[in-house]
Amino acid sequence: MFGLFKKKTEKERLQDQYAKLMKEAHTLSTTNRKLSDEKVYEAEQVLKQMEKLP
Repeated sequence: MFGLFKKKTEKERLQDQYAKLMKEAHTLSTTNRKLSDEKVYEAEQVLKQMEKLP
């Protein structure tokens, strides 16, 4: 209950964004390979940002 109003850290926010992008890429992989590849690229960029964080 005390963590109810706790804000997410930058790393947690980026992890959520990465997971969302990878899920979208997986869904698109069955219908549109080009869009799937673009989502994977975006996810990789997010992963690089996470690695830069301390």
